[in-house]
Amino acid sequence: MPDSNRRDMIGGLGVGLVAAAMMPRHAIAADRRIGYAVVGLGSYATRQIMPNFAGCDHARLVALVSGTPAKLDQYGAQYGIPATHRYSYADFDRIRDNPDIDVVYVVLPNAMHAKYSIRAAQAGKHVMCEKPMAISVGECEAMIAACRKAGTRLMIGYRSRFEVHNRLAIDLARGGHVGSTRLITAEHGFPIRPDQWRLDRALSGGGSMMDIGIYSLNAARYLTGEEPVEVSAIDSTDRSDPRFRTVEDRISFLLRFPSGIEANCISSYSSAHNAYRVIGTEGWIDMEPATPYSGHAMRIRKQDAVMPRTLPTPAKNQFAAQLDHLAECVVTGATPIVPGEEGLADMRVIEAIYRSAAERRHVRIGAA
Repeated sequence: MPDSNRRDMIGGLGVGLVAAAMMPRHAIAADRRIGYAVVGLGSYATRQIMPNFAGCDHARLVALVSGTPAKLDQYGAQYGIPATHRYSYADFDRIRDNPDIDVVYVVLPNAMHAKYSIRAAQAGKHVMCEKPMAISVGECEAMIAACRKAGTRLMIGYRSRFEVHNRLAIDLARGGHVGSTRLITAEHGFPIRPDQWRLDRALSGGGSMMDIGIYSLNAARYLTGEEPVEVSAIDSTDRSDPRFRTVEDRISFLLRFPSGIEANCISSYSSAHNAYRVIGTEGWIDMEPATPYSGHAMRIRKQDAVMPRTLPTPAKNQFAAQLDHLAECVVTGATPIVPGEEGLADMRVIEAIYRSAAERRHVRIGAA
């Protein structure tokens, strides 16, 4: 996020509260905005990502990739994308020859993330990939290696890292605003409708943990600034429910961090949650809802008083800020604040969570 927006976002709260999560501003020529190709025209891409290019200063939508010709026609016409910049999956590799495309944004089912991210890198394009980064640690490592070999940037779509309440929560928690953090609770879930690709393990790689639970996990990591060293997890899934024939419903997991912080987390496909709380030695920081598309709310308890913390509406929402951040990194050569290594770190923990739940034992992160 540019420095010039920092004051707009936080107002009288002081720039020191958000400095650790911010990237410095870099000038980008007004006549050369970074061109994105969006791969996969499902609801998230068409309802959340594509409309928000209108709020970007440095990024623009220049190409579309889909296996559905009708979608290419519909959204190509809506966004003024010429036929020459509309691709099917069969001719995806032709993006190599299109100089208007700088970045490929992969918004596909999880099992397709690695394939198209690697192909994009091989075509010489920078990559934004939706979370979860992939469906295994091995795939994440292959994506990182492909982008490193190609000399292209790789960023994971952790939109909450560009949302003003979450950025403030990071600075307050890490800065000791309510004393030393001792415990984090994080709960994310929603009742999922049947007949979705997310309920097919071959496409999703898993159930709620791979979808909504990653918000609880990632929040625990970014609020502490640490990597967990141990996990204990319990899978609570009603296998008689036809939605959960191949994937899990609810997983409860406890993370232990090197400093002694513990995080109690919930991931669910059968109950509604969107919250986290940072509990310190002198109070707590509460976010509910914590990571929605809009409507975030923060409260802080300190010195026996509970007060809401209201922030000004930022110049850019989290989606536009995320798109612009990678655009700036492409121009300047900076590393994104959520690079491929961030997605890899989450996947390492997710694999340990699944192993702990299956084996009913504590699991050291990264241990066999």
